[in-house]
Amino acid sequence: MEHRWGIFIAGFFSSALNVFFPAVLVVFFLMSELGIAREGMGPLVALACALAAALSLQGLLERGGRIFARAPRARGRAAPRQAPSTPRSPAAAVARVPGGGSAPAVPDEVDWQAEIDACAASMNAHTIVQAGGQLPARLAAATAVARYHGVDPDPREARADTAGAAPTGGLLVEWFRRSGLWAKSVKLSFRQLMKIDSPAPILLLLTNGDAALVVGRDREHGVLLVRDPLAPTHEPPMAVTELRLKQVWDGETVLVRASRAGNTDEEPFDLGLLTRLVWGEKSILRDVAIGSITITILSVLPVLMIMTTLNTVVIYKSFNTLTLIVVVLVIALIFEMLITWSRRMLLVVLACRLDTRLNLAIFDRLMTLPIDFFERNQAGELSYKIAQFYRVRDFLTGRLMTTFIDVAMVALLLPVLFYMEATLAWTVLVAAGCITLVIAAFLRPLARMTAKLVQAESNKGSTLVESIYGIRTIKSLGLEPTRAAEWDQRVAELGELNLQMGKLSNWPMVLVMPFEKYTVAGVLALGAFIALNSDNPLSLGGLIGFMMLGGRVAGPLVSLARLLQDVQEARQALSQVGWVLNRPTEKRALTNGLRPRFYGAISFEDVTFTYEGTKQPALDKVSFAIEPGSMLGLVGRSGSGKSTITRLLMGINRDYSGSVKIDGTDLREINLRYLRQSFGVVLQDNFLFRGTVKDNILAGRPGLTFEDVVRAARLAGAEEFIERLPQGYETLIQEGSPNLSGGQRQRLAIARALIVDPRLLILDEATSSLDPESEALINANLQRMAAGRTMVIVSHRLSSLVDCDQTLVLDRGKVLDIGPHRELVERCAVYRHLWMQQNRHMDPQGKAHVAPAPKLSQRG
Repeated sequence: MEHRWGIFIAGFFSSALNVFFPAVLVVFFLMSELGIAREGMGPLVALACALAAALSLQGLLERGGRIFARAPRARGRAAPRQAPSTPRSPAAAVARVPGGGSAPAVPDEVDWQAEIDACAASMNAHTIVQAGGQLPARLAAATAVARYHGVDPDPREARADTAGAAPTGGLLVEWFRRSGLWAKSVKLSFRQLMKIDSPAPILLLLTNGDAALVVGRDREHGVLLVRDPLAPTHEPPMAVTELRLKQVWDGETVLVRASRAGNTDEEPFDLGLLTRLVWGEKSILRDVAIGSITITILSVLPVLMIMTTLNTVVIYKSFNTLTLIVVVLVIALIFEMLITWSRRMLLVVLACRLDTRLNLAIFDRLMTLPIDFFERNQAGELSYKIAQFYRVRDFLTGRLMTTFIDVAMVALLLPVLFYMEATLAWTVLVAAGCITLVIAAFLRPLARMTAKLVQAESNKGSTLVESIYGIRTIKSLGLEPTRAAEWDQRVAELGELNLQMGKLSNWPMVLVMPFEKYTVAGVLALGAFIALNSDNPLSLGGLIGFMMLGGRVAGPLVSLARLLQDVQEARQALSQVGWVLNRPTEKRALTNGLRPRFYGAISFEDVTFTYEGTKQPALDKVSFAIEPGSMLGLVGRSGSGKSTITRLLMGINRDYSGSVKIDGTDLREINLRYLRQSFGVVLQDNFLFRGTVKDNILAGRPGLTFEDVVRAARLAGAEEFIERLPQGYETLIQEGSPNLSGGQRQRLAIARALIVDPRLLILDEATSSLDPESEALINANLQRMAAGRTMVIVSHRLSSLVDCDQTLVLDRGKVLDIGPHRELVERCAVYRHLWMQQNRHMDPQGKAHVAPAPKLSQRG
């Protein structure tokens, strides 16, 4: 709304000023210069006021009509971001338009009224049918649009999130975007749909929760060709008039493209991206430019008025001219105030839009970075670098924008100065050039100092964040003095660099001050000399006016010098953010790939993998295979490669040689998001989000019911302790979950993994940090958890793996043996050694060994 009124006001006043002020000024100053300012000017004043009112009303009507006739802008995300998922139905796909996607030819003899009636009846009576795997109408339409653009997404990603309800436009836009397409939810009118020339289908969201696809238009008859996404593909599209369509459609539309300039998903995060985002708001920039030009013109007006007052009014004692000057100045002041307010509002709207888009782009880019990137870098350092985005945003939409506008307006003032007095104008231009040279001389030194300053701030922020994250360890080990000493050192380094930066940044501001003063003093002295010695003497009003305009030329350049430090800090901040966001992402793997049905068969064939920065392979030609529905245990000494196997299964590391297959499909050909959503994973240290117990269990897949939560908690053995909590499933888990024990956190993590009913469940040291009672409870539920799914269990405690169908023994990345527990104890020396170390009280077969009772000596 602010954007609309900002454009409205700026456009309205600009329209009035563009006509009114040039006309009045030309007439007025021609009369002044020709000495015609005499009595009888009162009617001219009244005429000028009437002209201003008429032109203002005209500008209001014309500009307002243009604005409100425009289509509204895209709405924000209508629903919170949710993860997607539904079986595809071939009958739901929209047939491509013959002839390369062009609209089908419509014969003149078509009975349009019959077609319209049939279409309206179909839309009004249509209900969503989900039996037999058929998609809801909106998902069927969205799937058809995506396939038209060459993308074959999985509609289950959107279906699961809605819990059976019709997906909103915001959710569909998010689903399209995650599938690698550009999409936008907008409000359109029937006429705007008729004007679109693209052959691509357009998705209409109907008011009853259904959807329709616009596949063509017949402008001669004024109808749209609409297809029902659930109708058979051989049926022709139906013709719909505006009247009938409005009965079931309120304008909500989703536009989809294969690609779009300015898409931030894969572009590097740099100044070019920011420039394109800013330039994308052309309507706002245009109105800001119009307002700035108008303000600049109005700033010249008082100068000209002063010149006229001193040169004409005072000499000729013309009160009518003075009255006209006062009226024009008052009108100009009102216009300038309103236009300045409008320009500021437009800049606020621009800042909010950029802030929203960049925040979304940054978080989305973070979510597509691989996990090993976060593992290799400190959390504190990453947090600080990402936070630098706000410095870039504030700089772009703050002082930079206003200073750039003011400097650009200097180009408008220079011709005026040369027109008034060329010699004095050259004086101002020389001063401006000297200021520019001073600015250029300090660019590199400030850039080097700013780089050091930003690095010192990064080190300080990293120390602070690490201390907060590790406060429990710091307190328990009494490390407060050590951390305080490190903090003092970071603060001292930053303070020293801030002092050096202050000294350096002061120089350009100090050096440009003489040139600013010279502009005023030099113009005054040279102007007086010209007035005394020239054949065409400079008037007093002209000299004062020139000094005022000369100051407006030098002022923006001085502001530019003051902006130098901010420019360098913004450049460094941008490089800091780019260092994080310009890393290779998983975007292609997350949006492309196969989505096969999983049963749980896993096979490794000659898999070799080496972590970055190491020479010793973590896995060395590993080969094994397990059947679906079986339990596989992974055992070995620390660093043998157990967790590496699970990382490869989850797609965390993909740069391995050999092949990893799931149900015969190479893992690298499977859509990565689909793969991870199909698995259940429980790690040694699981993170619980701030929220209720129920919300944490549902975090695996929003849209499921409370009964699903209870079922998963019962299967994980968590139901018993949850019911004892103060508010049961609604109990709030605090940040860091200090109100839960380790065993309780682990059982909640298992419930979170089980709620999605995964075909493959991975437990990576899930019980290693638990107390014996909690471990025994989880182990007792393993068989129930394993029912109907494949399980991969990593554990140092071999007693947890006794019931596994197969146990894989690893040592230094190589497979030593694989088989059931009883066979491994007999034939694998490493496994037998590990077993005997942990179970001295049991025999090799796992049975408790009871020592014989001591014999009492007989006294004879």
